[in-house]
Amino acid sequence: MSKTFTLGEAQTLLPVVEALLKRAQDAQSRAAQFDYEMQQLSHRIFLSGGMHIDVSAAARRRAEREKAVQEARDTLTEIDSIGVQVKDLQEGLLDFPYVMDGRTVLLCWKLGETAITHWHAEDEGYAERKPLDSRFGKTERLN
Repeated sequence: MSKTFTLGEAQTLLPVVEALLKRAQDAQSRAAQFDYEMQQLSHRIFLSGGMHIDVSAAARRRAEREKAVQEARDTLTEIDSIGVQVKDLQEGLLDFPYVMDGRTVLLCWKLGETAITHWHAEDEGYAERKPLDSRFGKTERLN
């Protein structure tokens, strides 16, 4: 069985995983910017029928891109090792496994929300999330 959280544990971890999520988003954004720059360079080369480029500068940018990609991967791995599931990096969707009535459900949080206020079944997604109710008031661990 994968790690599960109480609502209290998930709420307490929220600032930590939010910071990690933002770091991963920033790294992904930097990698996308490098990709865009390389596409623009390729396009200019194509339009001009070839041109002289600073190979060492292009190699540095490519290395910076790879570093950003690796940072995003490492940060996502760190979030996963905590037991939190990243459902959508770009949207900032996180799920915290929680045991309710003997079955695992997911406490659902989206970047920008101040607290965890919704949940959904494991086979459901963000669109099917429901507000927390009295079943989630317990903070003790059942498993």
